Amino acid sequence: MAKFDLDSLSIEELAKLRESATEKLMEKVAARQAELEAELEKLAQYRPIKKAVAAVPTSKQRKSEDKKIDEPKDAVAKAA
Repeated sequence: MAKFDLDSLSIEELAKLRESATEKLMEKVAARQAELEAELEKLAQYRPIKKAVAAVPTSKQRKSEDKKIDEPKDAVAKAA
């Protein structure tokens, strides 16, 4: 790998270096992703992939409702 003296490069040269590094990185990521997807295809023949079922959201009680439930019935009767 070529070594660069980054301090001696101009802003334009640094920008070009960044662009070329980003492009090369994207190429390598795409190639690796293709490899992994091919491997998943091979593995899928042994065990089918099951999709996760989303849990049904439950409603939360309000804090004021929690307090009413937690209070003893005697305290409610005395207040009335």
